[in-house]
Amino acid sequence: MSFLDSSIYIWVVLPMLVFLARVTDVTLGTLRIIFISRGKKNIAPILGFFEVFIWITIVSQIVSHAHNLLAYVAYAAGFAAGNYVGMYIEGRLAIGTQVVLAIVPEHASPLIAHLRAAGFGVTAVDGAGANGAVKLVYTIVRRRFLKEVLNIIHETHPHAFLSIQDVNSTQEGIFPLPTPSQVSVFYPLKSK
Repeated sequence: MSFLDSSIYIWVVLPMLVFLARVTDVTLGTLRIIFISRGKKNIAPILGFFEVFIWITIVSQIVSHAHNLLAYVAYAAGFAAGNYVGMYIEGRLAIGTQVVLAIVPEHASPLIAHLRAAGFGVTAVDGAGANGAVKLVYTIVRRRFLKEVLNIIHETHPHAFLSIQDVNSTQEGIFPLPTPSQVSVFYPLKSK
């Protein structure tokens, strides 16, 4: 009797392998879909190749040991965990660009000044709201800077109406360069 036919493999090792492989392939699939939606279409086919390769390998193992209910449970649990892991990784990568619209009362000059001082491009448009004149303040930011922009808006206008939308592509514009502390989050600095 080989190890692949042993009860340790069928009831312990196989479910663990199925779970880990399913987490990996669903994570890759989740990232692939997110990369496509963010306009990063060059990396999606590579992720898709590995996603399907892992999936085919898992399915062949489950089919060859079809009597193992624990492998099916591991498969489903791996799918659920893989979605979570994929979304977590994407959130940490903060890929993409977003447009932030803040609708504030007419006196928006402090907000505009703070955003520009922080290096963000700002476009302001006069508007009319339900309670009178307003300013529509637009800024387009890379996702990794979204919290900074939101903090500036909340400090200046805590009750501003906000709308945040994904942007597929941009041309031209003003985008701040990362500070040394922000760079070290994404590209750790080497110690001497």
